[in-house]
Amino acid sequence: MICDLHCHTTLSDGSLGIEDTIVQAKRLGIDFLSITDHDTLSSFSRANILGERHGVKIIQGVEMSAWDKKRNSKVHILCYAPKKPDRLEGLCLKCCEIRKECSKEMIEKVMKLYPITSESVLKHCTGSKSIFKSHIMRALIEYGYALEFYGDLDHELFNHDTGSCLVEREYPDVHFVLDLIHSARGVAVMAHPALYDNTELLKELAEEGKIDGVEVHHYSADQAKQKELLEIAEKYDLIVTGGSDFHGLYNSVPTHLGKYTTTKENLDRIIKLSNKK
Repeated sequence: MICDLHCHTTLSDGSLGIEDTIVQAKRLGIDFLSITDHDTLSSFSRANILGERHGVKIIQGVEMSAWDKKRNSKVHILCYAPKKPDRLEGLCLKCCEIRKECSKEMIEKVMKLYPITSESVLKHCTGSKSIFKSHIMRALIEYGYALEFYGDLDHELFNHDTGSCLVEREYPDVHFVLDLIHSARGVAVMAHPALYDNTELLKELAEEGKIDGVEVHHYSADQAKQKELLEIAEKYDLIVTGGSDFHGLYNSVPTHLGKYTTTKENLDRIIKLSNKK
Protein backbone atom coordinates (compact mmCIF):
# COMPACT_ATOMS: atom_id res chain seq x y z
CA MET A 1 0.00 0.00 0.00
CA ILE A 2 1.31 3.45 -0.96
CA CYS A 3 0.03 6.51 0.89
CA ASP A 4 1.16 10.09 0.07
CA LEU A 5 -0.32 12.58 2.54
CA HIS A 6 1.11 15.85 1.24
CA CYS A 7 0.76 17.39 -2.23
CA HIS A 8 -0.43 20.60 -3.89
CA THR A 9 -2.44 21.58 -6.96
CA THR A 10 -3.29 24.75 -8.86
CA LEU A 11 -5.65 25.66 -6.00
CA SER A 12 -2.52 26.92 -4.24
CA ASP A 13 1.09 26.71 -5.45
CA GLY A 14 1.08 23.51 -7.49
CA SER A 15 1.23 23.44 -11.28
CA LEU A 16 -1.12 20.49 -11.90
CA GLY A 17 -4.87 20.55 -11.47
CA ILE A 18 -6.73 18.19 -9.14
CA GLU A 19 -7.59 15.61 -11.80
CA ASP A 20 -4.09 15.56 -13.31
CA THR A 21 -2.65 15.05 -9.84
CA ILE A 22 -5.00 12.18 -9.03
CA VAL A 23 -4.45 10.53 -12.44
CA GLN A 24 -0.69 10.71 -11.91
CA ALA A 25 -1.11 9.19 -8.45
CA LYS A 26 -3.01 6.30 -10.05
CA ARG A 27 -0.21 5.78 -12.61
CA LEU A 28 2.27 5.54 -9.75
CA GLY A 29 0.18 2.96 -7.89
CA ILE A 30 -0.68 5.29 -5.00
CA ASP A 31 -3.60 3.89 -3.01
CA PHE A 32 -4.28 6.83 -0.67
CA LEU A 33 -3.68 10.48 -1.49
CA SER A 34 -4.24 13.68 0.47
CA ILE A 35 -4.37 16.94 -1.46
CA THR A 36 -3.21 19.51 1.09
CA ASP A 37 -3.37 22.86 -0.66
CA HIS A 38 -2.39 25.89 1.41
CA ASP A 39 -5.25 27.40 3.41
CA THR A 40 -8.08 26.19 1.21
CA LEU A 41 -10.66 23.43 1.51
CA SER A 42 -11.78 23.83 -2.10
CA SER A 43 -10.42 20.48 -3.27
CA PHE A 44 -12.57 18.39 -0.92
CA SER A 45 -15.68 17.64 -2.97
CA ARG A 46 -14.03 17.43 -6.39
CA ALA A 47 -11.11 15.33 -5.15
CA ASN A 48 -13.51 12.76 -3.67
CA ILE A 49 -15.44 12.46 -6.94
CA LEU A 50 -12.30 12.20 -9.06
CA GLY A 51 -10.67 9.80 -6.62
CA GLU A 52 -13.62 7.42 -6.92
CA ARG A 53 -13.53 7.75 -10.71
CA HIS A 54 -9.83 6.91 -10.97
CA GLY A 55 -9.52 4.42 -8.14
CA VAL A 56 -7.51 6.50 -5.67
CA LYS A 57 -8.79 6.85 -2.11
CA ILE A 58 -8.74 10.48 -0.96
CA ILE A 59 -7.98 11.60 2.58
CA GLN A 60 -9.28 15.13 3.01
CA GLY A 61 -6.51 17.51 3.97
CA VAL A 62 -5.35 21.12 4.10
CA GLU A 63 -2.01 22.74 4.99
CA MET A 64 -2.68 25.58 7.42
CA SER A 65 -0.35 28.56 7.79
CA ALA A 66 0.50 29.52 11.38
CA TRP A 67 3.03 31.50 13.40
CA ASP A 68 5.31 30.53 16.29
CA LYS A 69 5.24 33.81 18.23
CA LYS A 70 7.84 32.66 20.74
CA ARG A 71 10.46 32.29 18.01
CA ASN A 72 8.90 34.69 15.49
CA SER A 73 8.84 32.07 12.77
CA LYS A 74 6.50 30.38 10.33
CA VAL A 75 5.02 26.94 10.93
CA HIS A 76 2.75 24.80 8.78
CA ILE A 77 0.15 22.42 10.22
CA LEU A 78 -1.42 19.67 8.15
CA CYS A 79 -5.06 19.04 9.03
CA TYR A 80 -6.51 15.66 8.05
CA ALA A 81 -10.07 14.36 7.86
CA PRO A 82 -11.90 17.23 9.63
CA LYS A 83 -15.49 16.20 10.40
CA LYS A 84 -16.60 19.85 10.58
CA PRO A 85 -14.47 21.57 7.90
CA ASP A 86 -16.75 24.64 7.84
CA ARG A 87 -15.14 25.72 11.11
CA LEU A 88 -11.85 26.21 9.23
CA GLU A 89 -13.24 28.39 6.44
CA GLY A 90 -12.78 31.72 8.24
CA LEU A 91 -9.18 30.96 9.15
CA CYS A 92 -8.42 29.84 5.60
CA LEU A 93 -9.82 33.09 4.19
CA LYS A 94 -7.81 35.15 6.67
CA CYS A 95 -4.55 33.37 5.79
CA CYS A 96 -5.20 33.74 2.06
CA GLU A 97 -5.80 37.47 2.52
CA ILE A 98 -2.52 37.84 4.44
CA ARG A 99 -0.67 36.01 1.68
CA LYS A 100 -2.35 38.10 -1.05
CA GLU A 101 -1.39 41.36 0.66
CA CYS A 102 2.24 40.23 0.96
CA SER A 103 2.31 39.03 -2.65
CA LYS A 104 0.90 42.28 -4.03
CA GLU A 105 3.63 44.22 -2.22
CA MET A 106 6.25 41.80 -3.56
CA ILE A 107 4.95 42.21 -7.11
CA GLU A 108 5.19 46.01 -6.77
CA LYS A 109 8.78 45.72 -5.52
CA VAL A 110 9.73 43.34 -8.36
CA MET A 111 8.13 45.61 -10.98
CA LYS A 112 10.41 48.46 -9.87
CA LEU A 113 13.41 46.28 -10.69
CA TYR A 114 12.13 44.36 -13.72
CA PRO A 115 9.69 45.61 -16.39
CA ILE A 116 6.99 42.97 -15.99
CA THR A 117 3.29 43.55 -15.37
CA SER A 118 1.03 42.38 -12.56
CA GLU A 119 -1.10 40.68 -15.22
CA SER A 120 1.87 38.53 -16.25
CA VAL A 121 1.93 37.18 -12.68
CA LEU A 122 -1.81 36.89 -12.12
CA LYS A 123 -2.37 34.76 -15.23
CA HIS A 124 -0.32 32.00 -13.60
CA CYS A 125 -2.46 31.84 -10.47
CA THR A 126 -5.88 31.52 -12.09
CA GLY A 127 -7.82 29.14 -9.87
CA SER A 128 -5.45 29.58 -6.94
CA LYS A 129 -6.80 31.05 -3.72
CA SER A 130 -3.61 33.11 -3.28
CA ILE A 131 -0.59 34.52 -5.11
CA PHE A 132 2.70 32.76 -4.41
CA LYS A 133 6.36 33.60 -5.00
CA SER A 134 6.49 30.81 -7.58
CA HIS A 135 3.90 32.66 -9.68
CA ILE A 136 6.07 35.80 -9.63
CA MET A 137 9.15 33.79 -10.58
CA ARG A 138 7.27 32.16 -13.45
CA ALA A 139 6.53 35.58 -14.93
CA LEU A 140 10.20 36.57 -14.58
CA ILE A 141 11.26 33.34 -16.29
CA GLU A 142 8.78 33.91 -19.12
CA TYR A 143 10.30 37.32 -19.81
CA GLY A 144 13.85 36.00 -19.79
CA TYR A 145 15.16 37.24 -16.44
CA ALA A 146 15.84 33.77 -15.10
CA LEU A 147 16.03 30.18 -16.25
CA GLU A 148 14.94 28.47 -13.03
CA PHE A 149 12.59 29.00 -10.11
CA TYR A 150 15.13 28.57 -7.32
CA GLY A 151 18.34 30.02 -8.75
CA ASP A 152 20.27 33.25 -8.25
CA LEU A 153 17.37 35.60 -9.01
CA ASP A 154 15.06 33.87 -6.55
CA HIS A 155 17.79 34.15 -3.91
CA GLU A 156 18.31 37.83 -4.68
CA LEU A 157 14.61 38.67 -4.50
CA PHE A 158 13.10 36.23 -2.00
CA ASN A 159 15.82 34.86 0.27
CA HIS A 160 14.47 34.71 3.82
CA ASP A 161 17.30 36.82 5.27
CA THR A 162 18.46 39.06 2.44
CA GLY A 163 15.74 39.03 -0.25
CA SER A 164 15.20 42.57 -1.57
CA CYS A 165 11.54 41.94 -2.44
CA LEU A 166 10.43 39.51 0.26
CA VAL A 167 7.42 40.62 2.28
CA GLU A 168 6.16 38.52 5.20
CA ARG A 169 3.62 39.07 7.94
CA GLU A 170 2.55 37.04 10.93
CA TYR A 171 -0.03 34.33 10.38
CA PRO A 172 -2.45 33.33 13.17
CA ASP A 173 -0.86 31.93 16.33
CA VAL A 174 -0.12 28.21 16.10
CA HIS A 175 -1.97 27.44 19.34
CA PHE A 176 -5.11 29.10 17.96
CA VAL A 177 -4.77 27.15 14.69
CA LEU A 178 -4.41 23.83 16.52
CA ASP A 179 -7.40 24.55 18.73
CA LEU A 180 -9.49 25.36 15.68
CA ILE A 181 -8.40 22.19 13.85
CA HIS A 182 -9.40 20.11 16.85
CA SER A 183 -12.71 21.95 17.15
CA ALA A 184 -13.28 20.98 13.50
CA ARG A 185 -12.60 17.39 14.61
CA GLY A 186 -9.51 17.17 12.43
CA VAL A 187 -6.14 15.53 13.05
CA ALA A 188 -3.26 18.02 13.40
CA VAL A 189 0.19 17.06 12.10
CA MET A 190 3.18 19.40 12.02
CA ALA A 191 4.46 19.64 8.45
CA HIS A 192 8.19 19.40 7.66
CA PRO A 193 9.70 20.64 10.98
CA ALA A 194 13.16 20.72 9.41
CA LEU A 195 12.10 23.21 6.74
CA TYR A 196 11.29 26.04 9.16
CA ASP A 197 13.36 24.82 12.13
CA ASN A 198 10.26 23.98 14.18
CA THR A 199 11.70 21.11 16.24
CA GLU A 200 11.68 22.92 19.58
CA LEU A 201 8.11 24.05 18.98
CA LEU A 202 7.19 20.45 18.15
CA LYS A 203 8.54 19.27 21.51
CA GLU A 204 6.60 21.97 23.36
CA LEU A 205 3.34 21.20 21.57
CA ALA A 206 3.83 17.47 22.12
CA GLU A 207 4.43 17.99 25.84
CA GLU A 208 1.23 20.06 26.02
CA GLY A 209 -0.71 17.39 24.10
CA LYS A 210 -1.67 19.89 21.40
CA ILE A 211 -0.25 18.14 18.34
CA ASP A 212 -1.33 14.72 17.04
CA GLY A 213 1.51 13.89 14.69
CA VAL A 214 4.63 14.95 12.83
CA GLU A 215 5.68 14.70 9.18
CA VAL A 216 8.98 12.86 9.49
CA HIS A 217 9.48 11.61 5.94
CA HIS A 218 10.02 14.73 3.83
CA TYR A 219 12.79 15.92 1.53
CA SER A 220 13.86 18.63 3.98
CA ALA A 221 14.86 16.10 6.67
CA ASP A 222 18.12 14.16 6.28
CA GLN A 223 18.62 10.82 8.02
CA ALA A 224 19.89 12.39 11.24
CA LYS A 225 16.90 14.76 11.37
CA GLN A 226 14.44 11.97 10.64
CA LYS A 227 15.97 9.94 13.46
CA GLU A 228 15.56 12.88 15.84
CA LEU A 229 11.94 13.40 14.80
CA LEU A 230 11.17 9.70 15.14
CA GLU A 231 12.55 9.75 18.69
CA ILE A 232 10.27 12.70 19.53
CA ALA A 233 7.31 10.90 17.96
CA GLU A 234 8.03 7.75 19.96
CA LYS A 235 8.46 9.67 23.21
CA TYR A 236 5.12 11.44 22.87
CA ASP A 237 3.26 8.72 20.93
CA LEU A 238 2.76 10.96 17.89
CA ILE A 239 1.46 9.78 14.53
CA VAL A 240 4.32 9.62 11.99
CA THR A 241 3.54 10.74 8.44
CA GLY A 242 5.36 11.20 5.17
CA GLY A 243 4.53 13.00 1.96
CA SER A 244 6.12 14.12 -1.28
CA ASP A 245 5.09 17.77 -0.84
CA PHE A 246 4.63 17.66 -4.60
CA HIS A 247 4.22 21.02 -6.40
CA GLY A 248 4.89 19.90 -9.98
CA LEU A 249 6.73 22.59 -11.92
CA TYR A 250 7.18 24.61 -8.72
CA ASN A 251 9.04 21.98 -6.69
CA SER A 252 12.07 23.45 -4.92
CA VAL A 253 13.86 20.08 -5.23
CA PRO A 254 13.13 17.14 -7.54
CA THR A 255 10.25 15.24 -5.93
CA HIS A 256 7.40 13.23 -7.42
CA LEU A 257 4.15 11.93 -6.00
CA GLY A 258 4.83 8.95 -3.77
CA LYS A 259 8.51 9.78 -3.21
CA TYR A 260 7.85 9.99 0.55
CA THR A 261 4.99 8.05 2.09
CA THR A 262 3.01 7.22 5.21
CA THR A 263 2.63 3.67 6.50
CA LYS A 264 -0.77 1.97 6.63
CA GLU A 265 -0.40 1.72 10.41
CA ASN A 266 -0.10 5.50 10.76
CA LEU A 267 -2.86 6.17 8.24
CA ASP A 268 -5.11 3.91 10.31
CA ARG A 269 -4.17 5.96 13.39
CA ILE A 270 -5.26 9.16 11.61
CA ILE A 271 -8.59 7.64 10.59
CA LYS A 272 -9.18 6.14 14.04
CA LEU A 273 -8.38 9.43 15.80
CA SER A 274 -10.57 11.38 13.40
CA ASN A 275 -13.51 9.04 14.03
CA LYS A 276 -13.00 9.32 17.79
CA LYS A 277 -13.10 13.15 17.88
